[in-house]
Parts: sequence; C-alpha cells; structure tokens
Amino acid sequence: MSNQNPFAGRRPAASPVLPRGEIVATYDTYAEAQNAVAVLARADFPVKSLSIVGNDLKTVENVTGRMTYARAALAGAASGAWLGVFFGLLMFIFVATGVNLALVVAAVLIGAGFGMLFGIVTYSVNRRRRDFTSTMQVIASNYQVIVDGELVNRARNVLSGAADAAATEAVVETQPEPGFGDPVPVDPGVDEPRPT
Repeated sequence: MSNQNPFAGRRPAASPVLPRGEIVATYDTYAEAQNAVAVLARADFPVKSLSIVGNDLKTVENVTGRMTYARAALAGAASGAWLGVFFGLLMFIFVATGVNLALVVAAVLIGAGFGMLFGIVTYSVNRRRRDFTSTMQVIASNYQVIVDGELVNRARNVLSGAADAAATEAVVETQPEPGFGDPVPVDPGVDEPRPT
C-alpha cells in the first residue's frame, strides 16, 4: 500500500527502497530504537539521515475470544451507533430549524439497530470459516538504526555518551544517603583524632 499524493498529478510514485548506510546500533524493541533516535535528535544530530529498519517481520494474531451471535450483534450495534452519531450530529449542525437532540438520539438508535442486523447477518454467512475474534500485528525480531556512512562515528559517540551518562546517573541514584546513627565515612588522607 502506498501513500500517494492526490495533488501530485500523473507522476509515477517512487518505489520504496531500503535505506543505505551503516548500522549504528541494533535494538530488540521499536521503543528502544525510537529512544536512540530521540537521543540523537536532542544532540542536534541531522536526523534526516537516520532510518529505523525492522528485520525478520512476523505477523502475530492474538486470539481474543470465541465469536458468538451476541458478540457479533454487540460489535455491529457499536459500529452502527457511531455511524448514527455522525449522521445525527451532521443534521444537528447543518439543518437550521426543527432539529434537536432527540433527533440525534434517534439517529444513534437507528444506526445501532441497522449495525446489529448487519453484524448478525455477516456472522451467520461467515460462521464456519471464522468462529473467533482476534487482533493482528506485525512485529520484527530486531530494529536497526541506520545512518549515512560519514555520520556513523558521530552517531555512535552521541549514543555511547548518552549510555555512559545514564549508567552514571543510575549509580548515583543507587548509593544510599547516610542516615541518623550511620557511621560517617572518614577520608583516609585525614588524621583521625586519637582518644586521650
């Protein structure tokens, strides 16, 4: 599927191509790759030269439940009600006289009724082919941040500096503060007073 500009005229759309360059880093999740790009953006790195590439794409379908006539009717009623809200509000806004909120409520109920009917009919036709509900998503095994070859060292330096700063911050946060009654650390270079 392509995102073509409707105002572009008759120029042929450019085919998608894999970005060229060198791999700055590889991450297990998309959020980590996004975070790396955000770190580079905060460091005034030319982010137009970056790309995030997902490798080894897989389609994952999570089964959420068993489809029944009640679920089909409920899902159809919900989608029909939204359509009723849309048409009811359009009439409420654009028709100047004689339209009140009762008409919007009526449009919602009529939309829900037609949606319910459509959902039940659709389920009864497709019943033996698909008796479950599910959600689908496409995930990758890893995500690579890719940059132009002449900028790869700069990107790695920025990311390693951010990682070093995060590690230092974590160490500082984990050191406990001395509390009341805790022994006070003594500097080894200072002579301790001797008891007399």
